[in-house]
Amino acid sequence: MTLKSFFIYLFIMAVSTYLIRVIPFVLVKHQIKNRFISSFLHYIPYAVLTAMTIPAIFTATSSVVSACVGFGVACILALKDKSLTTVALISCISVYVTELIIRFI
Repeated sequence: MTLKSFFIYLFIMAVSTYLIRVIPFVLVKHQIKNRFISSFLHYIPYAVLTAMTIPAIFTATSSVVSACVGFGVACILALKDKSLTTVALISCISVYVTELIIRFI
C-alpha cells in the first residue's frame, strides 16, 4: 500500500465515521417524544454491545468448554452483584484453570 492510497482510505473512513455521527443530529432537530422510539433508541447500545461480545466470548479460547465455564462463572458472579474487577478476574482464572485441566486430560 502506498502512502497516497493510505491517506485516501483514511480520508474515506474519517468522512464515513463523521457522517454516521452527524446525520442523526441534522435530521432530528427536536427531542423525540414518542415513547416507543425513545425506548428503542435507548436500548440499541446494549443490543449492539451484546451482539459483538457474546460471539467473541465463545471464540476467545482454544476450547468452547473453557469459554462456557468462564461465561457461566461471570454470569453467576454478576448476578451476585460482585464488582466488575472481581467478575473479570475470577472468570479469567476459571478459564485458565479449565484450559489447564483440558490440556492434561
